[in-house]
Amino acid sequence: MIRQLVFPVHRTVPWAAIGAAGAAGLLLAALTRTGETAEGLSLYLLRAAILAFAVGLTFLLDDPARHTTSTVPTRRPVRVALRTALVAPAAAAWWAVALLLVPPGVRPPVGDLTLEAGAAFVLAVAGAAAAVRFSEVTRPGLPVTGALLTTAVLTMLFWPGRWALFVPVEDERWVAAHERWGLVLGGAVLTGAVCLMEPLRRRGWGRGRARR
Repeated sequence: MIRQLVFPVHRTVPWAAIGAAGAAGLLLAALTRTGETAEGLSLYLLRAAILAFAVGLTFLLDDPARHTTSTVPTRRPVRVALRTALVAPAAAAWWAVALLLVPPGVRPPVGDLTLEAGAAFVLAVAGAAAAVRFSEVTRPGLPVTGALLTTAVLTMLFWPGRWALFVPVEDERWVAAHERWGLVLGGAVLTGAVCLMEPLRRRGWGRGRARR
């Protein structure tokens, strides 16, 4: 059954939005090669690139036919998992290219930045899953994008310093910050998994209509 679903689900993935966001992110990463000033900002440019690609991932669950496909035999968790599986290799390849665009001499610690990227990407998809889980929207991408960007800005501006997430490499809080990024990643995975479930009320409502 999964093999039969691959091509139809592949066609519904919003590759254009994800590709545009990825291109914008790679452009930001490439700016680290433009001069000494850009090299000094490599960490911030890479973080901006991560955010750009995460914005593209908020559109992953956009599905204009959502309400007509809710009655198909294949449950939504399977369809969402398949979409995610199709996009995951592209996301990994994108991140590898983004890192390679940064000159080795100014490239931030790869492992820690990869943790930040993973947390941001999973959080974007989890946000879209939550929007689908708790609303009737068929295109959660735009509202989740707004929430993601707002959260990122507010976190950078107002998050307490002792729990900081966005710190420079030379900051003594770097290690502790990435322990917190691990918690963010774990929380995003858990949230996404919970939000994959179909609402009980909606399933009951569908059965009630079928009996009538």
